[in-house]
Amino acid sequence: MATQQLTQERAGRFRQRAGTTARDRTGGTREFRDDNMARGLGWFSLGLGLAEVAAPRSIERIVGVRGRRGTVRALGMREITHGIGILSRPDSDKWVWSRVGGDIIDLAFLGSALKSNRTNRTRTIAAIGAVAGVTVLDAKCALGLSESTRSREGVVLVRTSVIVNRSREECYRFWRNFENLPRFMNHLESVRITGERRSHWVARAPGGTRIEWDGELVEDRPNEKISWHSLPGAEVSNAGSVHFDDAPGGRGTIIRVQFSYGDTGTRIAAGFAKLLGRDPQQMVEKDLRRFKQVMETGEVMRTEGQPAGRSRGTTWLDDLAR
Repeated sequence: MATQQLTQERAGRFRQRAGTTARDRTGGTREFRDDNMARGLGWFSLGLGLAEVAAPRSIERIVGVRGRRGTVRALGMREITHGIGILSRPDSDKWVWSRVGGDIIDLAFLGSALKSNRTNRTRTIAAIGAVAGVTVLDAKCALGLSESTRSREGVVLVRTSVIVNRSREECYRFWRNFENLPRFMNHLESVRITGERRSHWVARAPGGTRIEWDGELVEDRPNEKISWHSLPGAEVSNAGSVHFDDAPGGRGTIIRVQFSYGDTGTRIAAGFAKLLGRDPQQMVEKDLRRFKQVMETGEVMRTEGQPAGRSRGTTWLDDLAR
């Protein structure tokens, strides 16, 4: 009895760390607020870059420099690249760190401009202060994204995203039926719906063994977000969430997923390691690429060129109708 209670307490602490039910004041979940900040920075980069490319003289006047239109345009192209990269992968710290590097270049550019007699020093100093503030914001966001990808306190946190050339409604409906998940998640053998918000999951592990647990739907916002977690007593505590956002330029849907894995007791640590493999990040990224294939073509193409992922005579449209 004491062992079962301890297991449940550990499972509860795991879910709290994973952030599957915690909310901030804006109504968003904590695990994605760094992503929201990254998206904001991405749109800022895109807007600033377009302004620098299209109206370099106006930007020169604002920051107090003259005769640097070529440099301003070059900086604008860099900002556009950063903006597109961040909006395509708001969960990736690499693009946000690239913004930090760009901020340093901007500060160096403005600093060198102060030496010129043609510079409006008041405006340039104000611009330096503004860029320095943005640099702090960029660095804070990049550090948050970097930290979220690391393993700590017995929990492995994985985050990745992909653009799927289908509408949010189609992607949501397919994912919302958890019984579809084994079609593109290779480690899953089956998911069976057992209640309105509950399901039974079976995962494959090396050596022909299986790991089973019961899961519960935590949040369901149609066409926006789905989140779930394992129930207390699971062999492997885990949680997941998926966000559906419109891709820029009408390119379909950005699918952003987060999976949290952790053991609820030392007795299953070995099984946990076998389930994840050496690189859980790579495993989830491959699963998401298979999801893209299923949604766009109706099947998963194997390495040897043999399709898999659906029964003969059925398509992904049939699954959406279920």
